[in-house]
Amino acid sequence: MINLNRFDLISLRLFVAVVDAGSLTAGADRFGVSVPAASKRITDLERHCGIALLQQGQRGVTATPEGQTLHRHAIEVIARLEQLVQAVDDLQSGATGHLRLCANPSAFGGFLPGVLAAYARRYPHVVIDMEDALSEDGIRAVLKGTAELAVIGDNVPHEGLETIVCNVDQLVLLVPAGHALDSRQNAAIADVLDHDLVTLARSASLTRKVMAAADAVKRTPRIRVQVRSFDSMCRMVACCLGLAVLPQAAAGLYAQALGLVVVPLQGMGLEKDKDFAAIEKLTTKAEALQALKDSFAAAEKAAATITPQNAFEGLGSKKTVTRASLAAAIAWHTMDHYGQLVVYGRMNGVVPPQSR
Repeated sequence: MINLNRFDLISLRLFVAVVDAGSLTAGADRFGVSVPAASKRITDLERHCGIALLQQGQRGVTATPEGQTLHRHAIEVIARLEQLVQAVDDLQSGATGHLRLCANPSAFGGFLPGVLAAYARRYPHVVIDMEDALSEDGIRAVLKGTAELAVIGDNVPHEGLETIVCNVDQLVLLVPAGHALDSRQNAAIADVLDHDLVTLARSASLTRKVMAAADAVKRTPRIRVQVRSFDSMCRMVACCLGLAVLPQAAAGLYAQALGLVVVPLQGMGLEKDKDFAAIEKLTTKAEALQALKDSFAAAEKAAATITPQNAFEGLGSKKTVTRASLAAAIAWHTMDHYGQLVVYGRMNGVVPPQSR
């Protein structure tokens, strides 16, 4: 059994520096120690772990498979300690709270900066740590406890986490001025798929929406360029390397700056987003009850279409979700909310009808 108390933070940080640099000499120089001292620390770390962590190859020093595992965990340990140091520094500076937030590119390129600015004005002593991350990475950060909140796409699985609709934005098409589609009142997704596209990574929720829309019309999108940010997407569009599907808020900013044209988009399955926007505008009890009844009716109508033959057919572009699993998720989620209502009612002296 390895003695936890014998792990040396300096050696772990040095090990990460050596692996990242691909050289013991470069790692030692980056860390500010001599090569013999660095070599001894790495040797001691390997002896303590009982395994070889580094290996010499033609391209320099690389981590062994076991070393790669240690490298991954060491990065996480160091990152958490750096967060601890920053939190203590913030508290010493008068901060009264700390909010760690991950958000996907759509949020950072759209509504989030304005929301955070308003939050900072209202709570000036709360320090906000933000990270630009894909939706799946944001979910993992919340599950691991390295973030309190994550802004994610609505098409990303989030089992075990509570979600709240925080923003609704239409998806639009961004095209170069003079393009065949720039004069369209609306562009159908089928027409868009005739052209090359610029997207985020295929794992991004926005790209998966494009893939799902293409799958719905039995087409394969011609993704020519994949980039990491909206800024890069729009610059590629400006250079006529493809078209881009973006949230309307972000597209408007880049269109003005780069001389691009925003075209309304049809066929992206956004009708449900309009329903979310309508729900947020409900103001009376009668309106809320009617909306609840309508949602139950919609769920019952959808459930009625499930048959033994199609219950386990895969849906969407990846075919990883079935009708049966969606029905089960709705039932589970409904009972979860019912349980919350029961607790809330009893705390306020209301006996649930089923217990009367």
